Amino acid sequence: MDVQIREMTEDDIDAVSEIRVLGWQFAFRGLMPQGHLDALNVEEDAAARRKFWAGRPPGVVALVAERDGRIVGFSGFGPTRDDDQAAGASQVYAIYVHPEKIGTGAGRALMHATLDRCRAAGAPSVCLWVLTHNERARRFYERAGFVADGTSASYDVDGVPVPEVRYVRRLY
Repeated sequence: MDVQIREMTEDDIDAVSEIRVLGWQFAFRGLMPQGHLDALNVEEDAAARRKFWAGRPPGVVALVAERDGRIVGFSGFGPTRDDDQAAGASQVYAIYVHPEKIGTGAGRALMHATLDRCRAAGAPSVCLWVLTHNERARRFYERAGFVADGTSASYDVDGVPVPEVRYVRRLY
């Protein structure tokens, strides 16, 4: 059965939090401290997500991917947080697929729907950040037409620097 993409609702938060936690634990193994990944908790993530959901900023959109009535992935996007991007640019904040569903087309369907929504909103481009050494994600974004623009940053996780690179895709 095909993947169905729809807007996320508050009722989806528990499933999305489970995918986010499992996604981090799968994708970031070896890229950030294992103790941090092991400590991630679905209930805590869901509580934080509910709080965010109640006051989310204008223009922030979340989509879910469903297959056979089960949520298998999600994306979040909206106005760019990067001051050096073009006026009206969008940013993909998150896109995750349940680790057991990677390679099934759910991620591609989410990315296409996300880019379509950004284009429909008039965004001239879309940016996203990815961990520098997350080769699987970087290949996924490159296949979706994103290009590393040479901008990098790093943030700290339990005293360990975690480097990121920015990718950009023009929509017009």
